[in-house]
Amino acid sequence: MGASQADVGVLVISARKGEFEAGFDKGGQTREHALLAKTLGVTYLVVVINKMDEPTVKWSKDRYDECIGKLRPFLKGCGFKIKKEVKFMPISGLNGANVKDEVAESECGWWKKMWQAGDNNTDKPTLMSLLDSLDMKGRVADAPVRIPVLDRYTDRGTIAMGKVESGTIRPGMKVTVMPTRQKFKVDGVWSEETPLASARPGENVLVKLSGASMEEIQKGFVICTEPACRSVDKLICQIMVMDLPDQARILTAGFTANFHAHCAEEEATVTKIFETTDRKGKVTKGARFANIGQTVICMIELARTVPLEAFDDYPFLGRFTLRTEGKTCAIGVIKKLPPKKE
Repeated sequence: MGASQADVGVLVISARKGEFEAGFDKGGQTREHALLAKTLGVTYLVVVINKMDEPTVKWSKDRYDECIGKLRPFLKGCGFKIKKEVKFMPISGLNGANVKDEVAESECGWWKKMWQAGDNNTDKPTLMSLLDSLDMKGRVADAPVRIPVLDRYTDRGTIAMGKVESGTIRPGMKVTVMPTRQKFKVDGVWSEETPLASARPGENVLVKLSGASMEEIQKGFVICTEPACRSVDKLICQIMVMDLPDQARILTAGFTANFHAHCAEEEATVTKIFETTDRKGKVTKGARFANIGQTVICMIELARTVPLEAFDDYPFLGRFTLRTEGKTCAIGVIKKLPPKKE
């Protein structure tokens, strides 16, 4: 829930011997969190290597480099552009070193030289100064409004919670809720308890819709202005196969999983595989199946229609994951939607 509202993710990794390995091994939480962060639209990932003051680590540069060396190829596989979107930093949460104040040179002699040289994409000494320096791009305030509904509740009317992904929403506007195409008037917009005259992209807001019932506003719906986003039950996509359940070690047509995109969740079936690309770049047209580590162009059918867009048009509505049995099987982007029906 939190990740779908965030622009920046802070991935906290333990440098303690054994703990890093446990979180990073197959089935570990480090892998899951990085995959989900990218899918849910986190722009920047700040990787902090924590517990650097621990007796088995003692601010060791070798251990720091070892952790980063293992994380880089994995985060690249998740879809992060390492040089642009990922920042690395050693910290100690227990005594606050490098969180607000820089670690003393007597404790860690190599960090000052490293950040001043801009190594590991970081040119700020502390976590706070790094977060303050991040520049958010790709927010278009004059585009059509898109607010994926995270939740809703009733308080003298139905109030939808969500993050403004594009456009500017104001009280008095007419909006369309997808996929039902029902039209409502915006009675009010709040940020927490504060009434707003308008809300721009990146803001988490509460939107009161005039005359809407709880049944008409559901989690996963999208509040739009015209032209409204698409609502589809078929899509052509590119997925990266990350893991597979124990009883199905290959991905074939007929593979079923839960489809998660923005705030929506729906049952999905892979109906056709068009081509696969292995780790060496070998392309197989008309492949019958795909293995872990391969990139696949395929068609997916959903049990019900879901508000979506092609990734190239609206990245935040065009990313998704496929999950089954508590594990992320694949991450993907939507390449093409069916033609609009006139």
